[in-house]
Amino acid sequence: MASAAALRLPAGGGFVYDPAAMALRRILKFPAPELKKNAPELGEIDGQVDELLRDMADTMYAAPGVGLAAPQIGVPARAITIDVDHENPGKQLLRLINPVIVERDGTVLWEEACLSVVDFAAEVRRSAKVLVKAWTLDQQEVAIEADGLLAIALQHEIDHLDGKLFIDRVSALKRDSYKRRIRKMIRDGVSLDELPSRPAI
Repeated sequence: MASAAALRLPAGGGFVYDPAAMALRRILKFPAPELKKNAPELGEIDGQVDELLRDMADTMYAAPGVGLAAPQIGVPARAITIDVDHENPGKQLLRLINPVIVERDGTVLWEEACLSVVDFAAEVRRSAKVLVKAWTLDQQEVAIEADGLLAIALQHEIDHLDGKLFIDRVSALKRDSYKRRIRKMIRDGVSLDELPSRPAI
């Protein structure tokens, strides 16, 4: 596959990054049960989907994060937003509907964090390159070849649509240790929503 840097990616669909006009949604945190559910496909692309993706982009930038999936804000829908260029927010924004990975190539270890998994990061084995097909808000089917951070972000967000978190891809020892720590925080009355998020996918 070609490098993502050499490709023309779908534009942000008219999105303009404006911090003063943000519509922010609450990001669910593990162990919220909504994060473990398989999201259904969107059958119609309409104004509600446009509003959802705009809110998702606003929430992603404010977090801050590289990507966000609809289930992370409690919406059971196969929709994601990704922007790997936070120095120029909005210019490379991807707002994808019903994305599917159709090809994979190679493997890579990449340290990941997640806006829905507080206070944790770990190396995850992913495909080094992916080909993703999806739909845009203007009802165009697009194909995106990606490597590097974009490939990781696409895989991470599509996992969310399938009810998977990156902690499901780390060793059982690390995962169980994290779950015990989170359970203790909850027992101690710690609000996971109030914990600071590190920049994450």
